Amino acid sequence: MNSSFDIYEMVTNLILERLEKGVVPWQMPWKVETGLPQNMVYRKVYRGFNFWFLLAVADKFGSPFFLTFNQVKELGGHILKGEKGFPVVFWKILDKEEKDGSIDHFPFLRYYTVFNLKQTEGINESKIPSTEAHDHDFDPIGQAEQLIEFWYDSPEIRLNQSHAFYSPSGDYIGMPNPRTFFQDEQYYSTIFHELVHSTGHINRTGRHEKLPDHKFGSHDYSYSQEELVAEMGAAYLCYMTGIQNATIDNSAAYIKSWIGKFKEDKKMLLMASSQAQKAVDYILEHQSYPNQPAVAMQVDQLAEAI
Repeated sequence: MNSSFDIYEMVTNLILERLEKGVVPWQMPWKVETGLPQNMVYRKVYRGFNFWFLLAVADKFGSPFFLTFNQVKELGGHILKGEKGFPVVFWKILDKEEKDGSIDHFPFLRYYTVFNLKQTEGINESKIPSTEAHDHDFDPIGQAEQLIEFWYDSPEIRLNQSHAFYSPSGDYIGMPNPRTFFQDEQYYSTIFHELVHSTGHINRTGRHEKLPDHKFGSHDYSYSQEELVAEMGAAYLCYMTGIQNATIDNSAAYIKSWIGKFKEDKKMLLMASSQAQKAVDYILEHQSYPNQPAVAMQVDQLAEAI
């Protein structure tokens, strides 16, 4: 009997159960001082592709606030000379009358341009919202810390970043400060996600090299199976370190948001879970301490507790 497989299968089934029942929308589990990319006038956080695209822009300029040209003008400011805006895309439903008189509805992709606050001047500071990071006393979770610390060929982890990411070119992970996470368990779930991404590096499992387009941050990548692999792997590691109760619903919500891109194709999840298992096995097999027999024993004990 393969005990480790039982654990993987059980966690996959827990995720599938939540997907069938419906889960709450995914929530960003941290809040840094720069805040999330949002329209400054309406204080509405961007979603989907716009969120991830403008997150990188906000990180570059150091402000989460974006405005249209007219909004800048209405606030008494102007765009700095030479600055270029960024597209925000959205779907607009258009009506088309068919020959038989029926009305057909079809989506049409549109966009408008926004500018980061730092690309403007002349706006009264009293009209600029203040931002502050979430802060709490972070209490490291021993079992999760050990899993990270004793993975001997893991990538470098750089803290105090504006968001979580894995850089394949530099082979390092960027993470917000642990104190900015709403729960300690959410910090580990997030870093596990990035660690699973890193197992795909050519010097580890080489998974990324087998993908048609493995350029991180690209539009194609954002909708690829790799995101599902990373989140499924994170869910497995959360279970193995005993923090799944605080993280599994948000993981399921995150997975649901990506499966939606594939027309609710649950097979994508099963395919991803197989690759995620290989990624997690790689991390467990490359622990300098506890040694491999101890890790195997830990897995057996977890399986018996199911």
